[in-house]
Amino acid sequence: MKIVGIVGWKNSGKTYFASKIINKLKTKNYKVASIKHAHHEFDIDQRNTDSYIHREAGSSQVIISSSKRWVKITELNNSKEKSLNELLNELSEVDVVIVEGFKNDNHPKIEIIKKDSDDYLFNKISNIKAVISEEKINTDLKQFKKNQIDNIVNFILEDIK
Repeated sequence: MKIVGIVGWKNSGKTYFASKIINKLKTKNYKVASIKHAHHEFDIDQRNTDSYIHREAGSSQVIISSSKRWVKITELNNSKEKSLNELLNELSEVDVVIVEGFKNDNHPKIEIIKKDSDDYLFNKISNIKAVISEEKINTDLKQFKKNQIDNIVNFILEDIK
């Protein structure tokens, strides 16, 4: 399983590029999974759905299943958040995992650089292998323009170990 992180400052386009990379990998017949770190509280349940009502009633785990998909919701009750490795161990039968966030973990990463920014994560965190920017950046890292999704995916498949 190949793991690649997409990192960048807020509103740099991380989710946009993650989705483009996932889509391109899927068209190449790779089984792709993604992990997104949230720095805020989130909820995948909708108020008044059965699963929401089960959880609100006190169920610490809720599984919702259909012929299309299934999901397991686990209430952590402010206990320790799962590590990236623990989350990766929850995945099965995938070729590539795109990780959005978890920038301080040691997996290989690609940094998305906002236009007119000179505050780069590659100077602050480890294991950034490439950058995506419309402007030439003063670094020895591999650089891609934002419209080079095919080249970025080929780099992920061929050069990231």
